[in-house]
Amino acid sequence: MKISFKHMILLFFILINVFIITKYKNNKDQNKILKIGITQIVEHESLNNARQGFINELKNLGYEDGKNIKFDFHNAGGDLSNCESIARKFANDRPDLILAISTPSAQAAANVIKDIPILITAITNPEKSNLVKSNLTPCTNVTGTSDLPPVSKTIELIKKLKPNVQNIGILYSNIDVSPSYQAQIADETIKTLGLDSKVATVSQLSEIKQVAEKIISECDALYVPIDKITAAGMPLISKIALENNKFVVCSENLTDKGAAASYGIDYYQLGKLTAKQAVEILENRNIPQNMPIKYLEDTKLTLNEDIIKKLNLKFFE
Repeated sequence: MKISFKHMILLFFILINVFIITKYKNNKDQNKILKIGITQIVEHESLNNARQGFINELKNLGYEDGKNIKFDFHNAGGDLSNCESIARKFANDRPDLILAISTPSAQAAANVIKDIPILITAITNPEKSNLVKSNLTPCTNVTGTSDLPPVSKTIELIKKLKPNVQNIGILYSNIDVSPSYQAQIADETIKTLGLDSKVATVSQLSEIKQVAEKIISECDALYVPIDKITAAGMPLISKIALENNKFVVCSENLTDKGAAASYGIDYYQLGKLTAKQAVEILENRNIPQNMPIKYLEDTKLTLNEDIIKKLNLKFFE
């Protein structure tokens, strides 16, 4: 088949136009400043560390605030209605990606926004929080990282500190599914070890003194999961425990607030892991629906030597 000179000229101009349009589009994409909305329930050391790890790792991966990316950060101040307001703002502003830190912030964002990728972090079990269909295959516009700590290893840590322990108490707040889920794992582990468990819950900070005094009087040691309310009350909980020659272990590193030991995760590293997922979405066009929830493999043991010495405990490897 012969192509006329006229058709060759036409084809040539078509190819030139395609080349120009493609180059323009690529340059435009390269110059585009991506927007990431960040919503967080409250100022908290662990949540702040996750956020900073996310921002710093994105910078390491080539996304720097003010250059090719812009962060829009909002803190709800512990108010659930503020979480919803922030979510509605993001729905109107249309960022390229949303990072939701903590369960309430994530649930508010997921309820309002269905067509923007949402990354979550600092959430123990996204599936039980109704954020994804399953942690392995989300099937929603939500994915991210879990802060599920090594609960069973933490319970075993109690026996390493006090081999003759018989009763282990569990204290957590009942307003969030995350500490409830950890408490369930702890209770199952305690029973598997052939020990007795005592469970107590609080719904607000003002209840901690009375509830802690009662459960500590009934157990040899106390376990506290990752939980905002009991974390805030840890200085009081540990004081009551010490007054009764008992000790507290946590899934969150609260040794600086009086816990004897913790076996937990590094939230800064959790944020870094979440940033890698963000790049998968922004660069590789991966969609949250097919991206499983990820977990940190490394855990960190922290001991409070002062408390251990004061109670004449010994750490048995």
